[in-house]
Amino acid sequence: MRLVLLGPPGAGKGTQAQILVQTYGIPQLSTGDMLRAAIAAQTPMGLEAKAIVDRGDLVSDEIVSGIISDRMDEPDCANGFILDGFPRTIAQAEALNHMLDRKGLHLDAVVEIKADPDILVKRIVKRAQESGGARADDNEEVLRKRLDVYVQQTAPLVSFYANEGLLRSVDGMAPIDDVTGAIKAAIGGS
Repeated sequence: MRLVLLGPPGAGKGTQAQILVQTYGIPQLSTGDMLRAAIAAQTPMGLEAKAIVDRGDLVSDEIVSGIISDRMDEPDCANGFILDGFPRTIAQAEALNHMLDRKGLHLDAVVEIKADPDILVKRIVKRAQESGGARADDNEEVLRKRLDVYVQQTAPLVSFYANEGLLRSVDGMAPIDDVTGAIKAAIGGS
């Protein structure tokens, strides 16, 4: 099963991806996690990405696409994967389609986790306080900028994937188990 999870920052994509990983035995390909790993390792790409992420901006399509393409070639992706954080733009979605075509693959579904932006800000600020502010992007100013970027650049993917017949929308403001159930029902899983 090959899935894309869409939704604004803090909507629960990472939480739901982990549940789906356990359920379907396929890996989560989180650009955020991959970028944070590169930042923590202080690789040249990681240092470049850190400056971009700390500003609340998005890393270039070229860097992200390369990371994703290489990761899809790993053996644990043979039965599918869950893309979390990619694609973020129409250009990335088109690049993903070409990438999958070259690999002889296709997406099974794109799940949009809908969430209220004001509640998300409160959720993320609370997460930062509880974790001691472990992530530089977990502050209200950066989060609001990320939400604005999401609305401008990523939200158009909803129409893009609806036109391709792949979009499935669920209410991300429901309790975690209810969101999981809605996702499984939407993608035809059990």
